Amino acid sequence: MIAKKLYYTDCHLAGRKYYDADEVWEKLKVGTLLHLEWDSSNTHDDNAVAVFYIDPDVTGDDGRYMLGYLPCSHNEVVAALLKMGWTQVMECRISKLDADAHPEAQVRLTLRIKRNGAREK
Repeated sequence: MIAKKLYYTDCHLAGRKYYDADEVWEKLKVGTLLHLEWDSSNTHDDNAVAVFYIDPDVTGDDGRYMLGYLPCSHNEVVAALLKMGWTQVMECRISKLDADAHPEAQVRLTLRIKRNGAREK
């Protein structure tokens, strides 16, 4: 049997204290699905990948909360895929939350590569 997802990496959420995590902290749980987007306007890192929580209870952009970024040490391949239009290839979920840790270590992420829906014959 072929797996539906392949483990890629784990990392902490970077820049968490500068964005919207506090606004949705109570909604974040281990296993929460997050959304990744290449931040083409980021002047500090051409490979910046922003991490968003999309609130299912709120419609439109009001339900989009930027939590931070993938750290530079983990963003190059993900950014390349996103730049090429492979927006659905990666799955990002929260794997650990620790409100008492340093802000840069409060949210741990797990990234997996999702299986292509097209099957070979």
